[in-house]
Amino acid sequence: MERQDGLARWRWVADRIEEAIRNGEFVGKLPGEVALAEKYGVNRHTVRRGIAALGQAGWLRTERGKGTSVVRLEEAKIPYPIGTRTRFSENMGRLSRKVGGRMIRAERVQDASLAAVLGLPPSAVLHRLECLSVVDGVPLSLATNWLSAKDYPGIVHAYAESGSITQALSSEGLVDYVRSETRVTAEPAGPDDGELLHCASQAILLITRSIDSTPEGKPVQIVRTRFPADRMELVFGPS
Repeated sequence: MERQDGLARWRWVADRIEEAIRNGEFVGKLPGEVALAEKYGVNRHTVRRGIAALGQAGWLRTERGKGTSVVRLEEAKIPYPIGTRTRFSENMGRLSRKVGGRMIRAERVQDASLAAVLGLPPSAVLHRLECLSVVDGVPLSLATNWLSAKDYPGIVHAYAESGSITQALSSEGLVDYVRSETRVTAEPAGPDDGELLHCASQAILLITRSIDSTPEGKPVQIVRTRFPADRMELVFGPS
């Protein structure tokens, strides 16, 4: 594999183009493949692969007959794949996005209807975690997770340490889980969600309500996630 500074060359080129977009060097129509190949000292195939990756990540838009143009930062929507194994940090990492997570609040609750969905007794104690995910410094999702306090006693501390639900579950002994159901709706942001997501009150949020289970089918968690509709697009397909 071709490499430069330890990276595949197409990834290195994609990073340089993204950097140029961020600092305002590339605005409007992107320079042609030949010009970019000369600028970065690579071949056109390498440039083409880097451009394709940036298109998938939402930085560039290619239209037949018009070439490739830069998507303005305030207009860029990040595609978020939803499939059997939906992982926020991993999905954003594949798009070369910088991801961080922090816990807004954590509490123990009892809710018979939620416990039933998780296959637990009505009186079961649940962890309720409110988690904010930030991508490239911009808040992009606010998730509420409900899990069994008995099955995952250390999940709150584990998430606080890692900023990732997947890593927190792994530290609790669950190395794999799958998405068994996802339902999508939309609703206006309330004042609390709007403040955390840095969007106006009444701005439209995409809402997913999902159930994750072990590969054997035992429910693990219920997750209600809010995404600003002007920053994210949900893409459904095979994992």
